[in-house]
Amino acid sequence: MHVAGRIEDYALIGDMQTAALVCRDGTVDWLCLPRFDSHAIFAGLLGTEEHGFWRLGPAHADDAEPPAATRRHYRGDSLILESEWDTPRGTVRVTDFMPPRDGAPQLIRIVEGVSGRVPMRSALRMRFSYGRVVPWVHRHEGRTVAVAGPDSVWFDTTAETYGEELTTYSDFTIAPGDRVAFTISWEPSHKQPPALPEPEQSLEATEDFWREWVEHCTYHGPYREAVIRSLITLKALTYAPTGGIVAAPTTSLPEDIGGVRNWDYRYTWLRDAAITLSSLLRTGYREEARAWREWLLRAVAGDPENLQIMYGIAGERELGEAELDWLPGYEASAPVRVGNGAAHQLQLDVYGEVTEALHLAHMTGLARNDYASLLQLKLISYLEKHWQEPDEGIWEVRGPRRHFVHSKVMAWVAVDRTIKLIESGDADGPLERWKELRDDIHREVCEKGYDKERNTFTQSYGSKELDASLLLIPQVGFLPPDDKRVIGTVEAIQRELSTSDGFILRYPTEGKEEGVDGLPGDEGAFLACSFWMADDLAMIGRVDEARKLFEKLLSLRNDLGLLAEEWDPRLQRQVGNFPQAFSHVPLIDTALRLTASGAYAG
Repeated sequence: MHVAGRIEDYALIGDMQTAALVCRDGTVDWLCLPRFDSHAIFAGLLGTEEHGFWRLGPAHADDAEPPAATRRHYRGDSLILESEWDTPRGTVRVTDFMPPRDGAPQLIRIVEGVSGRVPMRSALRMRFSYGRVVPWVHRHEGRTVAVAGPDSVWFDTTAETYGEELTTYSDFTIAPGDRVAFTISWEPSHKQPPALPEPEQSLEATEDFWREWVEHCTYHGPYREAVIRSLITLKALTYAPTGGIVAAPTTSLPEDIGGVRNWDYRYTWLRDAAITLSSLLRTGYREEARAWREWLLRAVAGDPENLQIMYGIAGERELGEAELDWLPGYEASAPVRVGNGAAHQLQLDVYGEVTEALHLAHMTGLARNDYASLLQLKLISYLEKHWQEPDEGIWEVRGPRRHFVHSKVMAWVAVDRTIKLIESGDADGPLERWKELRDDIHREVCEKGYDKERNTFTQSYGSKELDASLLLIPQVGFLPPDDKRVIGTVEAIQRELSTSDGFILRYPTEGKEEGVDGLPGDEGAFLACSFWMADDLAMIGRVDEARKLFEKLLSLRNDLGLLAEEWDPRLQRQVGNFPQAFSHVPLIDTALRLTASGAYAG
């Protein structure tokens, strides 16, 4: 009997339109088809085996846990997973991948004998609609197909199969040189069957795709392995048809094991996507940046004044939140949510992140787009009227709105970058008026968001609480790194928001009581904030300390180089949706900063 593994036990495979998570024991516990935000056909990650899974590995007793792979790795710089089991009867390798899509989405698994003769088993239990619907499984012209409503999933293999207890099994023995392939393909149920898969050709094409893509990377510093793996992960989280970037391919992996902090991240947050764009641009990936800019212009077309903080991967605006009460949740962390009710929050910082991304695209030579410049001007016109309002802030609090300092700082960034656009001659706008606006925002933040007695900026106006988002103040150029207020803020956050491991919390939480975010419970150290601390330490001259923190953060990655959203210092494990763009982006940024400063071992 398989139970969901630790979050860090999972590997990511994907085709730039959806993704699957594969556990160490060879079980696919999560897969949505045909898109990231579609219903899952394997939802065992958030429930039990009854909610769908596909296990492929050495045969074992039905009442025993399936054995974990002895070792696993990605094949070179790719998203092709290779897992190997050493058993008493020999060694076997399983290669899992999803070829970049040319037709139906496919998940391909190839079993290869390495030594001896190893008994193997494939157990495939498809459950549609997040584990709620048992499909009609039947044979069609020699192929196995599962159908329910609008969906059909086709299962192809040369191995013999049989059905038992609403599960499709295949039992076989693998010897050296043997290769047996298994493929599932999705197709709308009203259409003709998808083409028969060609696993070996698809494997070769997938390897070629990733090798060619990685060759474009311009970073060749000492942290190249970590940077490349993070870039591949970000590419895997990009929805190729539109250029939208999901925050993570999962929903409801808890920030607090057993708690209620469970959210759906399979959408495009403007903030996450904008900082992802920045990292891609700085490492040579201009085509992804261009595609994202086009996605942004389509998503906000005609209504920039009502900018949402997130959209669907094709630019959809309605992301209604619902709870799936038939799923018990990951390690009983309920509720399981789909959709995201935070989509219509007011988060003024988003205007800054989007404007900064457009500015960077412009500065790095991305071909001019007149509508992008017009959008930037419209965003500032909106901010000019609304920057003094309270908002929900970067962390999407579900408590009352506040005057969050980070939101005001990012409003300043939006105005500052637009002034630079006008001064470059690539846009027209009320330059002097907006210079006054920039000064007004700066003055107010320094007066109302700064605690003189403690020499630190605070989470919101009048608050005594700290917030790790304040670490971005020197990084965005609001104040220079050597300003005593910046140094004081960095040191205060280190003092008050550090865990025993030296990692950084977003803000204080209140345990069983509702805190500033309107939610009970605690959460782990936020990995992005911990990378931001390493950046700031380097910026204020504490370079050796910055490097040590960065390399400690790298050690939190799983064996495949992947990071979730947070690290639980009590349980010593990753928590939150996985893998998380908002963790891998600052990893890249910090590596670039430390490399530029020469702050690395050796």
